[in-house]
Amino acid sequence: MRAALISLSLAIAANGLWAPTSGNDQLPFDVVPEGFNVDLRQMRLVQFAESESPVWISELEKITAKAEGRSFFDITDARDLGDGVKPLAVKEFPAPSYASKVKEVIKGLSTKGPKENLQKFTSFRTRYYRSDTGRESQLWLLAKIQEVTAKNASPAVKELISINEFPHSWGQNSILVKIAGSNKTEDGGVIISAHQDSTNMWPFLPAPGADDDGSGTVTILEAYRGLISSNFTPKEDVWFHWYSAEEGGLLGSQAVASDFKARGVPIKAQIQYDMTAWVKKGTREEVGVITDYVDPSLTNFIKTLIDKYLSIPYVETKCGYACSDHASWSKAGYRSAFSIESSFENSNHYIHSTNDRIDISPEFSFEHMLEFSKLASALAIELGGWELD
Repeated sequence: MRAALISLSLAIAANGLWAPTSGNDQLPFDVVPEGFNVDLRQMRLVQFAESESPVWISELEKITAKAEGRSFFDITDARDLGDGVKPLAVKEFPAPSYASKVKEVIKGLSTKGPKENLQKFTSFRTRYYRSDTGRESQLWLLAKIQEVTAKNASPAVKELISINEFPHSWGQNSILVKIAGSNKTEDGGVIISAHQDSTNMWPFLPAPGADDDGSGTVTILEAYRGLISSNFTPKEDVWFHWYSAEEGGLLGSQAVASDFKARGVPIKAQIQYDMTAWVKKGTREEVGVITDYVDPSLTNFIKTLIDKYLSIPYVETKCGYACSDHASWSKAGYRSAFSIESSFENSNHYIHSTNDRIDISPEFSFEHMLEFSKLASALAIELGGWELD
């Protein structure tokens, strides 16, 4: 931990936020800048592995663990999320049957909106969930979703759409959008999700978060735009979720999954899009399909859709325990899956820094992101169905 704290202090000094005057200077980890609402001494209950018991650590120790690259659940407010959950039986998803509709929608997808939206989304100094600008970025995203809906949905489709904030105590709310199904079954609907927050290794530093997870945020927004502009009328409920506080230990998605579980909301599949932009130089362009801590049946179905509708192949990869918001839904007893920009080892190494920017490298690709918008659209249609005339 001491090494991680030293690394953090060097990052702070490099950004001009602290300058030691002697070798005995204390590391500046007890000062919270203006515009942030966090108590670094507050104790949090955190779980680092499925096989380990949760431990109480301070908020500062949690931040340090994140800087060390450790993934975890902060279960302080969701301790019973996994209670009563039984292993899911193997499920065979039906073969794709809406090819003409899927191809119609993906033909209308574009990089134009994602480029414009991500340029704005990364202009906030940070989207850290306990910051003023994190709340401002969330309100901007909410307004943008409302604008996209107003401009692209027909009056009939608008009647099916609800857009709501899911409130959180830290201020940056999650955003839940539902396109209501017309012929629902007990299998339930589908959730397509990303996380809206960003962080730096030291969260008070700038964090543009272009790839993590600005890319996923605008990727699924483009899929949503393409669907509603094509008069998508699903049979099952189709949800688009933008979670807050993923970087704080999956806090937002745990809260939402807890609510859905408590209310008995049926969901057949939840798919997370976290980092969709990076194609490492010298590697094959591909979709990373996570194979650990996910539902195998849903994951196999995603592979089928990639083969059928995308112009690039998939690669199986792993990301570990609690690595993104799909883990909250798995823990709650729902089928979940996760697609990422590449194999995990070839993913963007600039994340959690000031260099997670659109312009950092030609490796950041909006054309690559478009493949993920295609996949999200295909999942919404093939799993949500389409009420045809």
